[in-house]
This record gives sequence, C-alpha cells and structure tokens, in this order.
Amino acid sequence: MTTDTVSLDQLVAWLARFRELVSQQQGYLTELDSAIGDADHGSNMTRGMTAVMEKIGVSHDDGTQATLVDELFKSVGMTLVTSVGGASGPLYGTFFLRMGTTAGPVTTLDGAALSAALRAGLGGVVARGKAEAGDKTMFDAMAPALDALDASLATGGDCVTATAAAFSAAKAGRDATEPLVARKGRASYLGERSSGHLDPGATSTALLFEALADTLGQAPA
Repeated sequence: MTTDTVSLDQLVAWLARFRELVSQQQGYLTELDSAIGDADHGSNMTRGMTAVMEKIGVSHDDGTQATLVDELFKSVGMTLVTSVGGASGPLYGTFFLRMGTTAGPVTTLDGAALSAALRAGLGGVVARGKAEAGDKTMFDAMAPALDALDASLATGGDCVTATAAAFSAAKAGRDATEPLVARKGRASYLGERSSGHLDPGATSTALLFEALADTLGQAPA
C-alpha cells in the first residue's frame, strides 16, 4: 500500500484514531503524570479529543462538516484550547491551529505539505512552551519524529513510509525521556526526582504519530 497524498477524510480518521488511543491509554497516561505531574494528562487528553470528535462533525453553524484542511484543524485547535485544562490543551491546541494555518484551504496534503504543516505545529508548541531538546517534554518525541519523516520523504518515501518512520522515531524519543531531568513544566519542580519516569506529553505525542501511521496503513511493531 502506498500513497503520495493524505485526504481530508484520512485526516479526520487520524484524529479519530488518536482519540481512540488516548482513551485506551488514559489510565497509563494518568499513571505517568501522577509520578511527575498533576495526574490529569490522561483524563485531559481523553476529554479533549472526545470534544474534538464531537465538534468536527458539525464544524459550521449550519451543521455542515469542514470541507478544507485549514477549517478542520482550526476547529480542532480551538476545541482543545477551550476544553482541556493544564498545559496539554494550549500546547496541542496551538499545534493544530498552526497546522491549519500552514496547510491552508486545501482538501489534500502531499508529503511536503504534510511535513510543512507538522513543522508549523511543532513551531507553535515551541513558541507556547519554550521547550528544547532534552527538556523532557513532548518536543523530545515530536522533533525526532518530524526529522525522520523528512528524511524518509527526502529519499523517495511516500506518506505511508514516512509516517511509519516518524512513529518509530517518536517512540524512541519518548523512551529517551525516561532518564532525563525535567527542565520545563510541573515536572521541573521535582528536580532529580523527575528522572526515571517517561514524560506523559512525549508519550501522548508518540500516540499521535502512531495514530497517523495507523491511519495511513503502516504502523511498525
């Protein structure tokens, strides 16, 4: 199975799969967050993505669905910002808002456009949270995922292959947060005690890329 573009329907399916994964992993995400955060990441993400899936089916006042990528992601981003507490709502909300702005009023994304939108999303996360590599945040999963996606596209990979590579890199980035000492957010208050735990945001970010790889048809084990 190969694909050179991602359709609006596939983007909606990506969001639905992400909602499914965070719901399935709600307890685990909360367990991770209870060790170094406020013990609400799982519930916040589940509530937020449930609200997203309820909203995007009726994105317009007249009850019609979004028909363009920028409309879709604007609706997703605003829903997350307004429905999710803690840091995850503003961070994920900004991520999707920036994705929509960069994608523009289109109905499909090719590999380059998908990469550009995701990169803009990461830029929004950085602008909002000021995170850098090694801070023990979602950045540590997202940045390597996008590097892997770009590397795959640069060597002729299609969107399926590239998103599978992104998922693998996101998992590795997530796992690499375990020994780190947090330098941002609630976890940073713990100092050295934050080491030895996976970062919840990096873990949900890996689920985001798992959902994308799943949706496009190839998720490595």
